Amino acid sequence: MNSKKILITGGAGFIGSALIRHIIDNTEHHVVNIDKLTYAGNLESLISIENSDRYAFEQVDICDVNTIKRVFTEHQPDIIMHLAAESHVDRSIDEPGAFIQTNIVGTYVLLEEARNYWTNLTDSKKDDFKFHHVSTDEVYGDLEGLDDLFTEDTPYAPSSPYSAAKASSDHLVRAWQRTFKFPTLITNCSNNYGPYQFPEKLIPLVILNALEGKDLPIYGDGKQIRDWLYMDDHARALLHVALTGEIGETYNIGGHNEIQNIDVVKTICAVLDDLVPSKHDNITKYKQLITFVSDRAGHDVRYAIDASKIKNELNWTPDETFATGIRKTIKWYLANATWCKRVKDGSYQGERLGVIKNG
Repeated sequence: MNSKKILITGGAGFIGSALIRHIIDNTEHHVVNIDKLTYAGNLESLISIENSDRYAFEQVDICDVNTIKRVFTEHQPDIIMHLAAESHVDRSIDEPGAFIQTNIVGTYVLLEEARNYWTNLTDSKKDDFKFHHVSTDEVYGDLEGLDDLFTEDTPYAPSSPYSAAKASSDHLVRAWQRTFKFPTLITNCSNNYGPYQFPEKLIPLVILNALEGKDLPIYGDGKQIRDWLYMDDHARALLHVALTGEIGETYNIGGHNEIQNIDVVKTICAVLDDLVPSKHDNITKYKQLITFVSDRAGHDVRYAIDASKIKNELNWTPDETFATGIRKTIKWYLANATWCKRVKDGSYQGERLGVIKNG
């Protein structure tokens, strides 16, 4: 396959950085990473590929029309993969405005500037262009029965300001495809986990709190069910869809790992017991640190994805089980204490390292 220039929004985030590392390490494609560098953007997650001559970085707010226009003109991308988003549910409950601005307005700006850019491409380049919008299973809302699954045709019923904003962005992408014949794809993924995840998310929070002998907070009774997807599997799926997916289609990406939150935490505790037995006073097993806290407002009980379409049509399946993926994840956090410390104390935001490369 010919080398493509892929413009990735939100490439310094958890999933975006995994996608960029995958592309640079395993393909001949070129990457342009645009990221605003909010709290969730961490260029230290891209150190391993920072010196590649197939990688460029632009610090850009996707709501900035003129800068987005310049980036398209200068870099001439073949594919756009749109991952930039405010994504933390708790933060969306506290401050929904930022989610409306980035997830809805930002997606609109990106769509319009991408459409203007695409309209002026030559025939062959225009025919090959794709806009891949990366979304979440949370747009579907809550599943009722234990046997129900989200399919690509499940009606949207978002519960939080975050998922409502993402649902809105999905609708915009579909409208641009239908109205303007703009070549779009959408993927909706289940819960991601793995190395480099921001420590306020459940899995890294539990790992790091346990190592420090702190409480392991669980919302409600901990029986909420999620389908867990290892981030390297997701990165593979995203690139595969961007390169081979059918224009106008949606693909659900799941990990085939439905687990209650309480069991996720207990599994982490058991692996830590094996790898680094507790040395904290009065704690012989990490699960003794588990505490239950008031449930999140509007907390959905169960998410589960039917990923048969991407398997049957694009021949993609995840490589990792939760058992293998969580062990890899825990080992990574144990081996990367400096990265974790710099994220937790905020120092990662104060230095730009050598990763920023314009042009």
